[in-house]
Amino acid sequence: MIGKKIFNDPVYGFVSIPYGTIFQLIEHPYFQRLRRIKQVSLTHYVYPGALHTRFHHALGAFHLMVQAIEVLRSKGAEITEEEAEAVSIAILLHDIGHGPFSHTLENTLIQVHHETLSLAFMEKLNQDLEGKLDLAIQIFKDEYPKKFLHQLVSGQLDMDRMDYLNRDSFFTGVHEGVIGYDRIIKMLAVSDGELVVEEKGIYSIEKFLVARRLMYWQVYLHKTVLSAEHMLILTMRRAKENSRKGIMPSCPSRHLEYFLSKEHITTEDGSISNEMLDHFAQLDDFDIVSALKIWMSEKDPLLAYLSTSLINRRLFKLELSHKPFDRVYVEKIRQQVEKWARFPTSDLPYLICEGKESNSAYSTSKDEIKIKFKNGEVLPMSEVIDHGIQSQSVTKYFLGYPKEILKR
Repeated sequence: MIGKKIFNDPVYGFVSIPYGTIFQLIEHPYFQRLRRIKQVSLTHYVYPGALHTRFHHALGAFHLMVQAIEVLRSKGAEITEEEAEAVSIAILLHDIGHGPFSHTLENTLIQVHHETLSLAFMEKLNQDLEGKLDLAIQIFKDEYPKKFLHQLVSGQLDMDRMDYLNRDSFFTGVHEGVIGYDRIIKMLAVSDGELVVEEKGIYSIEKFLVARRLMYWQVYLHKTVLSAEHMLILTMRRAKENSRKGIMPSCPSRHLEYFLSKEHITTEDGSISNEMLDHFAQLDDFDIVSALKIWMSEKDPLLAYLSTSLINRRLFKLELSHKPFDRVYVEKIRQQVEKWARFPTSDLPYLICEGKESNSAYSTSKDEIKIKFKNGEVLPMSEVIDHGIQSQSVTKYFLGYPKEILKR
């Protein structure tokens, strides 16, 4: 009998990890780095308990995957031991490519999507483990014939979403995000090679979709969270701009210095270089926070102002609107900032942030959730009568600027 390692998870209780390849991966420095990357970035500026990490999330998603495999097997789905281990590895490593503060700096420090980096890490680990991750990589890339295995990793009802909604709700204390993950998993089945939900699970799916929409606007896209995250983006852009001008800000690590100094960090064919991956593997939230603390005393007054504001939580005021802001109003704000600012006019782009965020509870454009009825018929969720769901995208526009201008 294969021995197991036990983790005590605050959300699910005891999580069992089998010794072998999966335990080797968890022990690897690439995976241990996830302990130092917050799951929901700067959300703790609004919800103080939201300090959980990508490490927590990866173990939780793995735990739910084990449950899903057991349920599907009990309903006749053919899943070999090799496939079960592979899909478990795929979900365990699905977020291993996240950088500091997760999604926030994804297009600032590095212009590469985290899933691309996750795949690069998986391929590097596969080399070290002499091909043991071949099948996991096929499933992750949706190149394996059994499509439902990929859907468990990446789909509208994947174990990633099951865990992050449940976990983020737990740590933020936002109970609107609580979902019946256990019932949803028990309602899963396989039909014609695809993941489906049994008819009696429809209401649980609707609750899941509503909870996801509420969590986005109440937590992930909360206006104060957006303010903090965009200020962090502006701070790192300023640091990179200074670096391009030959004024490298003081850095706590050579790994952060590498990303501030490099404009293009992929090879000519667009692939990720080993040098870049090695530096990225050493980068986490601690590097960024340490840099911000150092930059509070930076010679560049704008970089010092932004860094000090973030460390001391002196955040921009952020206004939200369901339609684009009137350009006359934006110009008025710009003039007020310019009048207040202790910085050159050329620095104004770092003191005003403007953009939009969109979210939809459910997407009908790709890989819809399929409902299987007792008569064997399978229909997309959007076609199920009397079960309306919000599929249209909701967009909110934002405008952020220093609160100091309101005191004048």
